[in-house]
Amino acid sequence: MIEELHVFGIYLPAALVWAVLAAVLAYGSRNLLQRLSLRQVLWHPNLLELALFVVLWWGLTTLADRCLPPVLVS
Repeated sequence: MIEELHVFGIYLPAALVWAVLAAVLAYGSRNLLQRLSLRQVLWHPNLLELALFVVLWWGLTTLADRCLPPVLVS
């Protein structure tokens, strides 16, 4: 079954909500990565950002599955 979340009166797919949240967190961490000067050492810094986004998306999805209660529809 495809999970949906009720956000501001609109039903959205849960994967979309977690992806948007992961994208916001990944974008927010770009400044931190630039300050650590880790970007200059890497071969493709954009791959690091993509990997960070994927790991955050996976983590948020896993955390939501474990912590949010399931909704039973009758």
